[in-house]
Amino acid sequence: MNTNIFKVFHYYRDKNEFIRQISMDEHSWLFILKICAITILLLFSYGFVMGVNHSMLQAVSAGIKLTILFILSILICFPTFYVIQVIVGSRMKLINLSAIILSGALLSGWILVAFIPIVIFFMLTGGNYYFMQLLHIAIMAFSSIFGMLVVIDALKFNCELENVYPKTGVTIFRIWIIIFMFVSIQLGWNLRPFMSQKSESFQFFRQYEGNFYAAIIYSCDKLVNPTKVKPLQNPKTSIGDTTKPWR
Repeated sequence: MNTNIFKVFHYYRDKNEFIRQISMDEHSWLFILKICAITILLLFSYGFVMGVNHSMLQAVSAGIKLTILFILSILICFPTFYVIQVIVGSRMKLINLSAIILSGALLSGWILVAFIPIVIFFMLTGGNYYFMQLLHIAIMAFSSIFGMLVVIDALKFNCELENVYPKTGVTIFRIWIIIFMFVSIQLGWNLRPFMSQKSESFQFFRQYEGNFYAAIIYSCDKLVNPTKVKPLQNPKTSIGDTTKPWR
């Protein structure tokens, strides 16, 4: 299987052939590195657009951190997933399982890039800061869902047709998705800000109290009630100052 950067779209033209290639072909680790490089480029491109409305420094910072978010989340969660697969009887090679997982990440990256024109449109037409936060979160969730569906279909293919993957493994992967989601959210919270308001100075990291879920509620409230006046609070404990994860 070659590393044509558009190869992942063949999944929608001939699902079984695409899955057979990533699951059963003899790959080299160079092939895996090429997929990683393409995925990193796509993730950086979307992250760059996330931060460019503030400054070039914020754009480069967001591009780097979004790439770190996706890749590091996979590196943290993949060993547990692979070891459990071996325990339940999987005969799939490490390199083929890696190719399957990375194909999902590659598709997610392409979907993120496809949304760039929409993101730019809202930036240029004066999209509300809090709206942009929620939009980016929704786009990343949407792209991740499609990436995970590729992986699930590949595991089912190996389970039903190739008989090299146990049916229990598919259930385990669904549980692993939940773990992966929480790891990604926690990592994203610690890597913030990805965006900043134009009135704020650039910072690679900021310290906030609160959590991701409180930040989502706060952004929704600010979107619905943009003129709502906050009560005077200590800056260190103000929810408004401490719950903006994607800035």
